[in-house]
Amino acid sequence: MVAILLAAGAAVGQTHAPWPADWNNWNDPALWVTVGNPGNVGEASGWGRDNGGPERICGSVAYAYNIGKYEVTAGQYTAFLNAVGGVDTYALYNTDMTRADWMGCGITRSGGGTEGDPYAYAVPPDLANRPVNYVSWGDAARFANWLTNGQPKGLQNASTTEDGSYYLNGATSNAALLAVTRKTVEQGGRYYIPTEDEWYKAAYHKNDGVTGNYFDYPTSSDSPPSNDLVTPDGGNNANFWQNGYTIGSSYYRTEVGAFENSPSPYGTFDQGGNVWEWNEAILFGSYRGLRCGSFIYGILNLRAACRYDYYPTSEGYDFGFRVSEVPEPASMALLVLGGLGMLARRRGLRR
Repeated sequence: MVAILLAAGAAVGQTHAPWPADWNNWNDPALWVTVGNPGNVGEASGWGRDNGGPERICGSVAYAYNIGKYEVTAGQYTAFLNAVGGVDTYALYNTDMTRADWMGCGITRSGGGTEGDPYAYAVPPDLANRPVNYVSWGDAARFANWLTNGQPKGLQNASTTEDGSYYLNGATSNAALLAVTRKTVEQGGRYYIPTEDEWYKAAYHKNDGVTGNYFDYPTSSDSPPSNDLVTPDGGNNANFWQNGYTIGSSYYRTEVGAFENSPSPYGTFDQGGNVWEWNEAILFGSYRGLRCGSFIYGILNLRAACRYDYYPTSEGYDFGFRVSEVPEPASMALLVLGGLGMLARRRGLRR
C-alpha cells in the first residue's frame, strides 16, 4: 500500500504545541490529556443561554477519562483507511476529501477496491497534520472501534470496524446510527466518540476541582478569542471566521495545535474552530451532536452556550472529530499519578 506521508513539522514561520513522535501510536500519552475532577457540577447550555439546540445541563462527568489533545488528523485517518479501507464496504472515504475547491483534507485514493486490487490512500505532508474532514458520525464510530480493536488490518467487519466500543453491524442509515449506543468498559469498550459532557468538560471546565466553574470559550477565556495565526501564538486564538478566514485556500484548516498558547484548561487544542466535532448526543430525536464551530463559522459558535447537530450520515467539509478514552480504573489511576508526577517536575523546572 502507499506509504502515509506525515508532516515532519509545521510550515516555515509557524509554531505549534508539542506533537507526538508517532501520530499512530495511540498508547502514547502525548496524544491525550487526562480529564480528572470526577463528579464535577455541570452548567446550562443551549437556547436558554445563547443559541443552538435545546437547553440541557452539560459538563458533569462522574469518572476520570482521557480525550484527544488534538482533533483526528488527515494523516491518522489515512492510516485507518489503509488498514481497513482496501475494500471500502461502508464508504469511510469521501471522494471530496481530495478536492481543494471543496476544502478537502487532501487524502487521495488509488487502486480498484477489491481484495485482489485494494484501494491505497495517501495524504501530502503539508495536509497530514490538519484535521480530517468529510467524515460522518458513523465514520467516527468505526474509527473508534478500530482503535478499540487494536488498529487491525483487514476487511470492515466485527473484528475491525463493526464491533468494539459500538455495535454497528453494518449500520449506515440515519435511523440505524441513531440507535447505536456505546458499550461500557466492562463490555469491551475503550475508545469512543466523546459524550457531549466529556467534550464540554474538556473544553470549558476550569479544571479547579469538582466545581461548576466554566469558561465561555475553550481557549481558557471568558473574553472572545481572535483568529490570529501568528508566531508565537499570543494566546486566546482559534481558527474561525472573523472578517475573513484565519487561513485561506487551499488549507482553511490550521495544523492541529497551531495555537500553541491557546489550550483549554485541561490542555486540549482546537476545541474552538477548525472543524465541527461530533459527539454522542442526540438532539431533536434525529440528529447527532456537534460542537465548537469551524473555520467558516463566526465566534458565537465557539461559545460554551452553543449546541449544534446534524444527520449522523452527513459528511460535511467542516465536520471532523476527536476521540475519548475510558481506561480500566487501574490504568486510569496510574495515568493520573503519572500526570501529577509530570506536573510536579514541570513546576520544579519553573522555580
